[in-house]
Amino acid sequence: MHGAGMRIEVFHASKYGNGEKVAEEFKRLMAAEGNQVNVHNIDDVSPKDVGPADLYIFGSPTHMGKATGSMVRFLKKLDIPSGTNYASFCTCSAPRPDKESGALPTEDEHARTRRTIPMIDEQLADKGMVKVGEMTVYVRPETMKGPLEDGWEARVEAFVSRILKSLKGPSHQ
Repeated sequence: MHGAGMRIEVFHASKYGNGEKVAEEFKRLMAAEGNQVNVHNIDDVSPKDVGPADLYIFGSPTHMGKATGSMVRFLKKLDIPSGTNYASFCTCSAPRPDKESGALPTEDEHARTRRTIPMIDEQLADKGMVKVGEMTVYVRPETMKGPLEDGWEARVEAFVSRILKSLKGPSHQ
């Protein structure tokens, strides 16, 4: 199934509530498109109990530039059929200016220090899952706990649009 009428399971490892906010906004937007969406904190569900779905979403905060250990362990224990679609998201602190030059890091420089999504992708690629999207949502840089940066809802809306477009396309791979 592609687009409206999908069953979507969202799993997040939110510690301060930022990932949960993102997951709930994703749910709201996808449900408005006619999809059934369930949101779970990975602390509340066993990876062995993950049911069938048309699309899985996995979200993790970024700690020390990486996905949380609990998310990586959760993904390692997942048993989902090869070829199943997934997308991933992370929350992380927004880029900060260099203390000496005052320049913000480029997207590539920032991505090198943020390995959350590549870590999620690595675990799921090993299972033969098919990636259909990714998103980074920034937390205000003054604190790891949040709040999310202004405009985060627009990032989620764009994420939903990219996923739906990918799944409706003639060759979603």
